[in-house]
Amino acid sequence: MINYRNSGAFYESIKVKGDTAHKMIRFLWLNTFILVCTIIFCLWGFLVSIFDKDGRIIHFYVAVPWAKVVLRVCGIKVRAGGQENVDAGVPRIYVTNHQSYFDIFALLANIHVDFKFIVKQELMRIPLFGFAMRKAGYIGIERGNLRKAIESMNKAAERIKSGVSILIFPEGTRSTDGRIQRFKKGGFHLACRSGCDIVPVTIIDSNRIVPKGSLKIDKGSINMKIGKPISVKGYNKKNVSQLIERVRYTMLRQMEETSPDTIDEAVDL
Repeated sequence: MINYRNSGAFYESIKVKGDTAHKMIRFLWLNTFILVCTIIFCLWGFLVSIFDKDGRIIHFYVAVPWAKVVLRVCGIKVRAGGQENVDAGVPRIYVTNHQSYFDIFALLANIHVDFKFIVKQELMRIPLFGFAMRKAGYIGIERGNLRKAIESMNKAAERIKSGVSILIFPEGTRSTDGRIQRFKKGGFHLACRSGCDIVPVTIIDSNRIVPKGSLKIDKGSINMKIGKPISVKGYNKKNVSQLIERVRYTMLRQMEETSPDTIDEAVDL
């Protein structure tokens, strides 16, 4: 005889177990896909590098397609505004906040410039992946070694002089709550030294896709706002802090326009 009093709880239990199994399958499938996809594109990058001296071909025909494929398969949409502020013919330093490793895919797929990431040196040591990044012209920086960090910044300055744009994450690490953290000075000293404009790029809600420390990938949308270029004229080592606050203030305002709940402070200039 069926106990109708408990049948509702029974079916609810079945539903919960089904949802858990679905999430586990999605977790395993997507992370396996990203790993395999990355290996395939790294191998493709190895072949392309034979004909590519400066990493431009690798960027547009390996890194960008890799990012777009991952975003599409994972069900992630990127709403990017401010594309008119991007000029592929002018070397600039793109400064962006960092919430999730999916920021990498969003940036590659939506900033249509041959830019070079400045990344932590540990990533350069990953087999195959590190090789592909070096061939793309990305620059590794030793965060715990001042001398080597300066060498990396000098290398970045040379890249800019040759007409290449640079992209940096001035926070130095991913945010755990989506809020913009304090900026480190290295990238801004680079901007003052090179004389090229800074383009603030604000990423919003990518931490809801993949939070820091997690491998679980949720469907959703990432918002990206590309701000107007900020000139570094008049800034130097003595007043670089003012430049930092100006750029950070711009990004805070861009974030506030889209997601007010992630703003916990204002900066007075």
